[in-house]
Amino acid sequence: MSHVPALQFTYQDYLLLPEDKRYEIIDGDLLMTPAPTTYHQRVLGHLYRFLDDHVREHDLGEVLFAPCDVYLSETDIVQPDVLYVSKARLGILEEKYVRGAPDLTIEVFEKATAARDRVLKAKLYAKYGVKEYWLVDLLAKSVEVLLNAETGFERQALFSASEILRSSLLPQLRISLADVF
Repeated sequence: MSHVPALQFTYQDYLLLPEDKRYEIIDGDLLMTPAPTTYHQRVLGHLYRFLDDHVREHDLGEVLFAPCDVYLSETDIVQPDVLYVSKARLGILEEKYVRGAPDLTIEVFEKATAARDRVLKAKLYAKYGVKEYWLVDLLAKSVEVLLNAETGFERQALFSASEILRSSLLPQLRISLADVF
């Protein structure tokens, strides 16, 4: 019985992919990301704007949005919808990608990407040291804020569309989710 090694995609393979689509590599598996809906983009834009305004106003670091490659390892390359890197860690921002875990990642999801964002990416972000992870559920109009603990991400809070989002990573931040959804 012959053993066929599992095919693993790497960053070098990733560089050869067509640029007209969004791809991610998680644990060597190549995944295509579907084009986002207009509602996804609207919510993403609002969140980015509020977060970026806060980070700039307080000179806390940098906020970027997809598509932006985050190189976690040779076989883990992702594109979070929004990411934040603190001022002390700006050295991980390279010309072509972010090398290493951002302090905060945000994924805005619909039904099609829910399992990937809730399970696969949560494990990946926890493993590489993302401090805080926001899961933005477009259907439920809610934001789940997760903190990285010894056993992976643990829910810190779940905010509905009528509430004010707060973050322990950015203690002065306040985002009215009524203005996001």
